[in-house]
Amino acid sequence: MLLEDYRNERLKKLEELKARGIDPYPAKSYRNTKIADVVNHFDEKQGQEVTIAGRVVAIRSFGKLVFLKLRDYSGEVQIFMKAEGEAPEKDLLGAKDVKLLDLGDFVEAKGIVDKSQTGEISVFSNFVRLLTKSLRPLPEKFTNKEERYRRRYVDMNVNPEVRERLVRRSKFWQATRDFMNAHGFIEINIPVLEHTTGGADATPFTTHMNALDEDFYLRISHELPLKRLLGGGFEKVYDIGPRFRNEGVDDEHLPEHIAFESYAAYENYEDGMKLYEEMIKYVAKETWGTLKFHVGGFDIDLDCEWPRVKYADLLKEKFDVDVFNPDHEQLVRILKENGVETNFDVSDARLIDHVWKLIRKTSAGPYWLVEEPLSLSPLAKKSAANPLVTERFHPIIAGTEMGNGFSELNDPLDQLGRFEEQQAARDAGDEEAQMLDMDFVEMLEYGMPPACGWGNSERNFWLLEGVPGREAVPFPTMKRAEK
Repeated sequence: MLLEDYRNERLKKLEELKARGIDPYPAKSYRNTKIADVVNHFDEKQGQEVTIAGRVVAIRSFGKLVFLKLRDYSGEVQIFMKAEGEAPEKDLLGAKDVKLLDLGDFVEAKGIVDKSQTGEISVFSNFVRLLTKSLRPLPEKFTNKEERYRRRYVDMNVNPEVRERLVRRSKFWQATRDFMNAHGFIEINIPVLEHTTGGADATPFTTHMNALDEDFYLRISHELPLKRLLGGGFEKVYDIGPRFRNEGVDDEHLPEHIAFESYAAYENYEDGMKLYEEMIKYVAKETWGTLKFHVGGFDIDLDCEWPRVKYADLLKEKFDVDVFNPDHEQLVRILKENGVETNFDVSDARLIDHVWKLIRKTSAGPYWLVEEPLSLSPLAKKSAANPLVTERFHPIIAGTEMGNGFSELNDPLDQLGRFEEQQAARDAGDEEAQMLDMDFVEMLEYGMPPACGWGNSERNFWLLEGVPGREAVPFPTMKRAEK
């Protein structure tokens, strides 16, 4: 049968239910017990009357006997029905009415907990109450990737591992919150709409606010508003929420994704590396129950003290690149030889970043990448030992930068100069260069204490989960389907 035929059959049943005076979509359920409580605590529940509810996932009829299998979020259980007597209430359906039920319907059953003759835990109930009549049947298999992403609600029913992955995603962020709160940080939600967006090298989305008749950017980072809070007297703050980067979609990038950033006054990047190494290990353990992973062809063990590797040393060793005196032609040659397609007319700093990514992709880690050049870090404080580099740190794990942190720049004149360099690059055509934010510079002129900042996105979850980004979010953004 075609889907339309199945739907028409169900529409006929819907009309028959209504003709009997049964509301196929009642507002109230009388459920008082979850299915897992019946199954996992059978010894306590045996002989007791319970009211359970869930989706019908199996129907078997043997004359006057009917077996329904119900599934709620917590589990599955069998409903044992006999065709006996008239329903005590008009909105109840008995075994003889099972023809009006379909797989996918939601029903409620009140009955006694016991075991069937075959020893299966069951709820003995001769009548069920319809809670939702489904008009489309769930498929037995659902494997087409595009269809799965477009109809995620179907995907979660047919492929329950998708739903379980989202449970782990929730644990990932809850563990992050628990860790930060335990270390004295305060979560403060900051605006998504910004007049000037910054804090990262990315192309922003734009929108228009009718109330003010002005264009706004969707934030690409949480950074600058959170640091304004430090200027306002807070000492430890963080935020978890969406950010938006108008870039391509691949296994490691989604234009809309959840990110986390935090800032701690009177701390520097040495303090940050210690804290966030501990945090990553804590979150991994709470989410997956282990610190050992096999992802992207790498065997990773987070349970060690992570070494520190200098950015300049790594590029010199791998490609003989001098990041402090770059050779533009050499950088272009390296990228072309390694199949990197990009705009080769951008700044040397941008090309150096592309070369670094070639190294990163082959790095198992974990290790801390430190002392990134000043030209690549417009918001980081210079190193006191070497003014050509910054006090910036990235954890490198399984070919990915799993975060970004640095001792924050709080010199307003230095910050203004770096913003002006970034704005010049932007004016020259680099759409990912950062914007000049004079309000932020003004805040620095009022004074912001020395601080360490850190940020990571849910890409960390995708990586350790071992799936691409679109597999790990509930409703990935898709191109509108043609009708």
